[in-house]
Amino acid sequence: MSNRPRAQAPELRIGVVGVGQRAPLATLANRPGTARIVSCADPHPRGQDDARRLFGADVAIHDGYEQMLDDDLDAVFVLTPDHLHLQPALFFLEAGVAVFVEKPLAITVADCDALLAAAHRSGSRLYVGHNLRHLPMLRRMRELIDSGAIGSVRAVWCRHFVGHGGDYYFKDWHAEQAKTTGLLLQKGAHDLDAIHWLAGGFTRRVSAHGTLAVYGDNPRRTAAHTDDQRMPDWFDPGIWPPSALRDLNPVIDVEDLSMMLGRLDNGVLTSYQQCHFTPDYWRNYTVIGDEGRMENFGDGVEGDPAVINVWNSHRSGYRHDADLTVPVPETPDGLHGGADQALVSEFLRYVTTGGPTETSPVAAREAVAAATAATTSLRSNGTAVDVPAPDPELIRYFNGPRTPAGQAL
Repeated sequence: MSNRPRAQAPELRIGVVGVGQRAPLATLANRPGTARIVSCADPHPRGQDDARRLFGADVAIHDGYEQMLDDDLDAVFVLTPDHLHLQPALFFLEAGVAVFVEKPLAITVADCDALLAAAHRSGSRLYVGHNLRHLPMLRRMRELIDSGAIGSVRAVWCRHFVGHGGDYYFKDWHAEQAKTTGLLLQKGAHDLDAIHWLAGGFTRRVSAHGTLAVYGDNPRRTAAHTDDQRMPDWFDPGIWPPSALRDLNPVIDVEDLSMMLGRLDNGVLTSYQQCHFTPDYWRNYTVIGDEGRMENFGDGVEGDPAVINVWNSHRSGYRHDADLTVPVPETPDGLHGGADQALVSEFLRYVTTGGPTETSPVAAREAVAAATAATTSLRSNGTAVDVPAPDPELIRYFNGPRTPAGQAL
């Protein structure tokens, strides 16, 4: 961080690297008296125009992120495409600037470990945008687990119905292994981190199957979208069935249907299913304990109400009248049910004072490691793959009581 005395600069000076689809997240950091976006880097004209529109005419605009150091920054948001996270994040960590990296942390375990090591070496504060840890529905599920509502957790299942998957992931760089590793990582890192969080452990062995069931046979490809195009430019929810989609990316080599099984270091068993051509779009988590189970219906994202049902009193057939029904109120203030607002608030607090956080760089790395191993498995006919654990010294550093590094796993 800057050595500028805080008394002379009450507002944090924040930069944004990559002004694209996720850039509105950074607008939540514009808080008079607390923080202000003062610098942006994007090589493309649309990104530079959007920086002025989102952050004001006075924001400094650069073609390259290296030039942003001249703007005396306290922190940066790295919001580039996934395969471009590593270099700017390393650059700013080594320069002593706090870094927010959008999820996934990186697209390989080696790159994740390089970022953790750089934060350790430099003492700079590293934060990862796993906003599902702030999603009201998941936070309520975690509270129910902690209260003992279902006893000790023995299994966590997640089904992710990605109803807009064709538009979101098969018309641009997301469709290419070279830029994502695969959608179990790019899209699944969110859910795998949430599974780990609910289960209280990290995946150590996986087996998976997957296929390119629908979009691979679609002949309606187009020249690659330009760097100035964004998903809302082509999103059309009225097209059905998914096989009728037009203008897919010329390269499609990631799976649109994937299923993985995992064993965690604490013995909990997990399963994760992801489908990119369902008619509906939501996440369903089931958590099974030795004294009950819970399940969400709806996920509370962007106007979608959610309820959590808990069955924990006796054996029976299916009972739609659960023993405990917990409605999750809709949160009108912001994206992802208010999770983005809470995520940015936590990041700004962490930049300023350090201390524990709900998100964790180590946990973010563990989500990437599980997804990478599962992708290897599904491309190897389901062969079981071990998931490498992180360096114990890094675990101690990020999960210890120290400030600024101490962050809750």
